[in-house]
Amino acid sequence: MAQGTPIPDDHAALLQAIARHRERAAFAVLFRVFAPRVKAWMIRSGAADTVAEELAQETLLAVWQKADQFDPGRAGVSAWIFTIARNQRIDALRRERYPGTLLPDPDSGGAAEPVPPESAVAMAEQEARIRAALAGLPAEQAAVVRKAYFEDKAHAEIEQELCIPLGTVKSRLRLAITQLRAALADRP
Repeated sequence: MAQGTPIPDDHAALLQAIARHRERAAFAVLFRVFAPRVKAWMIRSGAADTVAEELAQETLLAVWQKADQFDPGRAGVSAWIFTIARNQRIDALRRERYPGTLLPDPDSGGAAEPVPPESAVAMAEQEARIRAALAGLPAEQAAVVRKAYFEDKAHAEIEQELCIPLGTVKSRLRLAITQLRAALADRP
């Protein structure tokens, strides 16, 4: 390795320094090492150069914010950072694919269109049906649904937050969706 390039064990130490002491110098080293790699990976994944740059910065910002969640017993630093990068890429693709699902920026100053009364009633009824269907789910399934759909979290994030295997996250989500469909299909 080139002189001055940290070895992988040093990466874990740098990440721990960020988690424990919010050391900017440690973050600067990780940023210099991983930002170009993440950007190159994003470009290979099909992202435009400017998008790849933004996603690399968002990834490293998430590394700074989530440094205390790093567990060296579960993954190496590189694998952990690229998992975050992958999640950032997936979130970006979701934003591209479903731009209309994002809420308008409240600071934009534009007035919202008035909702016709019959639409407001229909929306309220549908919301009540969904809440009732969610209440009928087992607590474990409801928690996964809330994180996936209401908090828009990736499966890997849910795995980390709930401390359950990824396969369990997916199984609970699949079972919950099946039960929700059945519960919502039974009602008018």
